[in-house]
Amino acid sequence: MTEETPGFNENEKPEVPSDATTPEDAAQGAGSADKAGPAPTGEELVEVGLQAQLDQAQSALNERTADLQRLQAEYQNYRRRVERDRVTVKEIAIANLLSELLPTLDDVGRAREHGELVGGFKSVAESLETVVAKMGLQQFGKEGEPFDPLVHEALMHSYAPDVTETTCVQILQPGYRIGERTIRPARVAVAEPQPGAQKGDGEGDEPAEESGGPDQG
Repeated sequence: MTEETPGFNENEKPEVPSDATTPEDAAQGAGSADKAGPAPTGEELVEVGLQAQLDQAQSALNERTADLQRLQAEYQNYRRRVERDRVTVKEIAIANLLSELLPTLDDVGRAREHGELVGGFKSVAESLETVVAKMGLQQFGKEGEPFDPLVHEALMHSYAPDVTETTCVQILQPGYRIGERTIRPARVAVAEPQPGAQKGDGEGDEPAEESGGPDQG
């Protein structure tokens, strides 16, 4: 007969404290620590901080570069605008000055036509014409050219049988321009074709006789 040890039952398990760590829990904890990887070292933290500062500095540099490019473009536009205004003001000033000299140039032209441009007066007149030519003043207007209301001012009008369009037949005062700017239009006398001068050939001829019917026997 087998003796039983008092107070021990094979079906009963020993009580384990709730906060005790079992070998299985310790193994799972070790596996989780292996999966998380080692903690970053001090050098890695410094490198991350330096990279963040570098990114911030690069962003600031890009913003300053964009601002500089914008300011440079605005400055170039300002320079072009100032240069354009300067040229325009210069052209206006020259045009105003030469406009005041046009009556004198007209007197010189009339004196030349009448043969009075002689002696010292001739030298002065030619010097004046040379100076205004250097300043860009150009004279225009010739007899026989078609009438253009943009550059001609008609002061006299007539009809002529030998013209096919409105034509400048006399230059009363020459016109002047600077480049494309007209200072004064040419004042001219114009002639138009005679009314009814251009009619079809055969106009006024007798109408052709109508052909008769069949010959009568």
